[in-house]
Amino acid sequence: MPSNPNHFKTLWFLCLVLFCSVLPAQAADKQPDFRELKRFPAKEAHQAVAVDESSFYAISSRGIARYQKLDGTQLKTWTGPKDSHIRHLNSGVVIDGKLYCAHSNWPASPLKNTVEIFDAKTLKHLETLKFPDTEGAINWIDRWQDKWWIAFAFYGKLDNVRKTRVVRYNDHWQSEATYTFPDSVLKRFLPNSNSGGAWSSDGKLYTTGHDHGELYVLELPKSGTTLKHITTLPAPITGQGIAWDQSNSGTLYGISRRQKQVIKMQCPTGPKPE
Repeated sequence: MPSNPNHFKTLWFLCLVLFCSVLPAQAADKQPDFRELKRFPAKEAHQAVAVDESSFYAISSRGIARYQKLDGTQLKTWTGPKDSHIRHLNSGVVIDGKLYCAHSNWPASPLKNTVEIFDAKTLKHLETLKFPDTEGAINWIDRWQDKWWIAFAFYGKLDNVRKTRVVRYNDHWQSEATYTFPDSVLKRFLPNSNSGGAWSSDGKLYTTGHDHGELYVLELPKSGTTLKHITTLPAPITGQGIAWDQSNSGTLYGISRRQKQVIKMQCPTGPKPE
């Protein structure tokens, strides 16, 4: 049977319409990456990074190093004494000249959670805050809206990782509210858990897992206790602890554990760094 030219024209037109209708949707789904600004070598960049106006702090399980933000010059170091209770430091945040680090004795049992406080300038250890009645390993701490926010992580299969939570504390370290993660984020954490978290100035919670080069942007729910997953943003990091630079809006610091580097990034949705 001879071909019908009009039939092929109709099919070609329908395919073109379908292609054009799908293409914008795909483009809309693609999220802009965090833009890498600079990398700094830091052998302590194993767990997390914290940052203040002049310095960044590379954090390993039992050590911290303070570096000059401008050029990465190392300024101070601290290593936990062999007889110290400090075993597994995690994310940190600098508040009013003090570096607050999440800490647990993971993977030891029974689990013991603390927040370790250091003088940010000298790295002198100042205080240990104990959390004896908590479950899950403390993985990050942050300060937002005059409250403390701490994440307690659980590992393994999805049912266990679902117990991972973010707890809001007042200035007397009394818990006020507890939030959990949606499955869309938890499944990206597997087989590990939430590793880092930091509140942005516009009220978004940026979180990481232990491995993937991406950040999960969350909001507090209008009702209920499950955090709302807004979007996932690619980033040039390998999970772990993150920190916003409060002195340079739109700038986030993270690490590459494999390369032992601290990475300075620009948020694709925020203002440009100064």
